[in-house]
Order: sequence, then C-alpha cells, then structure tokens
Amino acid sequence: MSNETPAAPLATQPAGEGDDAVLSARRLSTLAQGELRGHVTALLVRALATVAPEAAPALVVVDRPKVAAHGDFSCNLAMQLARPLKRSPRDLAQALIDALPQSDWVVAAEIAGPGFINLRLAPHASQRVLPVVFERAGRFGHSSAGADVPVMVEFVSANPTGPLHVGHGRQGALGAALCELLEATGHRVTREFYYNDAGVQIENLARSVQARAREAAGEQFEFPADGYHGQYIRDIAADFIARKTVAAADGEGVLASGDVNDFEGIRRFGVAYLRHEQDMDLQAFGVRFDNFYLESSLYADGSVAGAVRALTEAGKTYEHEGALWLRTTEYGDDKDRVMRKSDGTFTYFVPDVAYHVSKWKRGFRAAINIMGSDHFGSTTRVRAGLQGLALGIPADYPRYLLHKMVTVMRGGEEVKISKRAGSYVTLRDLIDEVGRDAVRFFLVSRKADTEFVFDVDLAKAQTEENPVYYVQYAHARICSVIQQWGGDEASLAAAPFDRLAGERELALMRRIDDFPLTLATAAADCAPHLVAFYLRELAAEFHGYYNAERFLVEDPAVCMARLALASATRQVLRNGLGLLGVGAPEKM
Repeated sequence: MSNETPAAPLATQPAGEGDDAVLSARRLSTLAQGELRGHVTALLVRALATVAPEAAPALVVVDRPKVAAHGDFSCNLAMQLARPLKRSPRDLAQALIDALPQSDWVVAAEIAGPGFINLRLAPHASQRVLPVVFERAGRFGHSSAGADVPVMVEFVSANPTGPLHVGHGRQGALGAALCELLEATGHRVTREFYYNDAGVQIENLARSVQARAREAAGEQFEFPADGYHGQYIRDIAADFIARKTVAAADGEGVLASGDVNDFEGIRRFGVAYLRHEQDMDLQAFGVRFDNFYLESSLYADGSVAGAVRALTEAGKTYEHEGALWLRTTEYGDDKDRVMRKSDGTFTYFVPDVAYHVSKWKRGFRAAINIMGSDHFGSTTRVRAGLQGLALGIPADYPRYLLHKMVTVMRGGEEVKISKRAGSYVTLRDLIDEVGRDAVRFFLVSRKADTEFVFDVDLAKAQTEENPVYYVQYAHARICSVIQQWGGDEASLAAAPFDRLAGERELALMRRIDDFPLTLATAAADCAPHLVAFYLRELAAEFHGYYNAERFLVEDPAVCMARLALASATRQVLRNGLGLLGVGAPEKM
C-alpha cells in the first residue's frame, strides 16, 4: 500500500488553516475527490471523530491498493495515528472499522499487513459515477476546491532575440495545461508573458541585425562577439532594408527605416519582428495569454529605480568595489549578489524583483513562475529582494515550477539544430513535423523536473507505444461504436447501469471516478503530467474492455448499459485531452 501524503503528527488544527493560497490537496471537497473516494473518505472521517476526536480530519487519505485483490480503497490512518495515540496499529485499525457508519456502498472493511484498512465496495457504488458524468458532461472532474483564488501564472517569457525553441515549447505546454487545471479547480487565472525587451541581449540582437544589414548592403561590418547567428537574423535585416512593416503586439505596426545606421530603429524593428514571430508560433501551438508585460516598462515608470532605492534605504545593500550588492545571505543565499555593476547597469534579477512587486500590487497573492531549471539561482535572489522590501510578501513568493530541457531524437540520433535558428531546434520545427497534438501531449507527459527525450519517430507512429495516439484512438474507437449503434445518445443517460457488474466494467467505472481527484492533485502539485498518466491508464482500461466484450449485443439492456459506459469514458477522455490542449478526434 502507498500514500502520497507524508505521515503527519497528531494535529487539532482545522484542515486547510495556514495552507498556501493555491489549492491544497489536503482540503479537497467531496466533489474534487470523486463520488466513491469522497464517500469513503467521509465515512473514515466520521469514524476518526469517534475514535480520536482530537485528530485532524486532513489525516484521512484514501488510495487505490497496488494489488486489486486487496479491495477498492486502502487507508493507512491507523498506522499514522498509532504512535501519538499510543495504540497498536492493528488494534486502532479495528477500532476505526468498528466505528465506520453504516453504508450500503461498503460491503467489507478488512485489516491488512501492519495496519492498513482495506475497503471493498458494492457494484452499485461504482455505477453511481455514470449519472454524474452524464449530468456534468464537459465539466465532469471540475470543482470549486480553489475557492476562487486569483492566481498569476507566468510562463514562456522568452527573450525576443530568436525563434522559440523546444524548451520554450515545454514551458508553453506545461503553463497552458496548468492554467486550465487551476481554472477547472476553481481558481481565477491570469496568464502572463514577461518580455525581457531590455538589457545586453537586446543590444546584441540589434547589433547582429545591423551587421547583417550592412553585409547585405555591401558595406564593411564587424559582427559582435556575442551576436546572434542563424538565418532569421538575415531575414530581419533583409526586411529592415526593404522598409517593411511588422505587426506589433500593441496593434501599431513598426515601419523599418531602411537606414543601416539607424541603430534605435533596428532595435525596435528587430524586437517587434521576433515578438510577432513568437506570437505566431504560440498561436500555432494553441497557447494564449491574457497579458504581456514589458521589462522596459519597469525602467520607464521608475519601478526598478524605486526598488533599488527602497532596498538601500532599508539597509539591505552595500557598496563594494564600485558595485552595489544585495545582502541575499540574510535570506538563505550562499553569497551576496551584485545588483548594480560598476558600469552602472543592473544585473538581470533586479528588474525581476520590481516585476514581482508589480504582481503583488496587482492583487496576485498566489503567483506561479514556470522557468527552465537553469534559472534556479535566480529564485533565491528574487525572493530575497522581495523580502528585503518588507511589503508583507511571503518568503516562498512566487512559487516556481522549474523544468529541465528537452532532447530531440530522430532515427536514434539527437537533432541539435534548425535550418532557420542555426543553433537549436525550434518549436515550429517540431510542430510542423509531428503536429500540435503530439507536441502538446509529449511535452507534459513527464514530470517537469525530469529530463525528457522527444522521440520524433515515436510521436509520428500510429501504434499503442505512441501515448497520444493510444489515447486519441480510444476516443475515436468509442465514437465509431456509437456511430454504428446509431441511436439517440441522450437516451444513454437513462441506461440500466445496474447491468454493469463485470470486473472490467467495475474497474473502468472506478477509473472514471478517479478523474476529479487527478485534476485536483495535478493543480495542487503543479503537475500536469498526472493528467497525461491518467489518460493513458483510462485508455488502457477501455481498450482492454473493448477487446474483451461486445457492445452491440442482442440484449437491449446490456447494450444500452455498455454504450453508456463507453460514452462516459469518451467524455472523460475528451475532458482530459482538452485540459492538455490536445484534440479528441472522432476518426483516426
């Protein structure tokens, strides 16, 4: 038996008190847990109130046993409480079983091993999930567990210095899916893209474009040592010389002057060009944002200078060797960090501090940043700056979801470069080769902090080894069965569900009932991969059922019941795929 929630000491604190502003999986409503798990949890909470009223109900967590023969649900509550209550785990388990309220859903409660409580359900209990699926349809699995908390999710936030690469794609897929999950669990989500349109990198971009423009004009040029290479720089230079207009994010076009000496004009045109290209890539990827925030605005409105001034006045900075340092060691950093270099320019984390002050002042008490793991060092510095400002911002603000990069493989060999970008594989390359659905599903199919190998050949394969194909095929298969039947799908909501008593049918219904908790846990843990895992398991349950049973049988009651179960499964597959930004095709 296993329990993902760590054992906790005996507590009298009400569940949820002191929780993070973002959904806590320990205070899930029954709706968020699912019909079956919610009912069993409620029974155990009532038993706990009888046996140990001083214990927190949040300790009651039920899981699926690893071995199906052990029952439908398992709980290690007795093992958690044995030491603080000074009782034998098995004796305490028996006391909890004896205190369980009567329920016609539970047909047996048994003690296993050192003190697990295993519970078995009646078939009609599992059947109860189907009317809920038909009633809630596209909102099945959704809940209000997030309590309408406003959350800012910042993701992608690519520098406008080149096309989006596959790492940005992983951020986009993770961020978009997480936002959908947070909304599905009752949060008010704002999706924000933070443009680093100021600093040395933008300077290097402009100088790179200027050098290529001079090259195209037949002039002498010196390419910057830290300049950007790739065909896209030549494309920008050619359009600048041709005096083209590029669409800007604010709706106003940026017209190129064509003058290779117009450095500021080249900078504005280059940034607008790449912002537009990134917007087009994100649109092709199906990723949207509610707001775009410019780093340059933080300098223009005095936010950066104000943050530095406030930290200095608070005694959190000092001068050394001509640079201004922040005392980040007061907040857990291994050494103090430079804020303003000796040449007067600010290091990259300083505007980030000002930016997060903006988030806080805009009312976002919960903020999640999705970034590459190479930004790990900045997390401590940004948080230290926020703490030094003494604005009442929590020490763990913002919450970071750091992801590792992606290795792209084709034909057993790593793909390292793009024809256009030169030095890396672009997101658009991947979309063009395998399609948006495969890219979106694959990039959320592993935990964010794990290395990920994107196998192009697998993503294009039409076999059960390809996870997105396997899941989508289950959906298409159900559509085909219902189309062959040709009846009124609305009538399936009134099917005789009591005819679904086979082991495969009960297992499939139990899997459907797990969907709400999967969404709630994925949102709470910032773990969209849990939904991808779930969909593969649900698809496997259905494919096994499909291969073992016929749907269009002569007995009309059995036929209707099996079609209803298939229809409910299709609805859950569609709901889950939609949250991941993946299509649910009716034919394949």
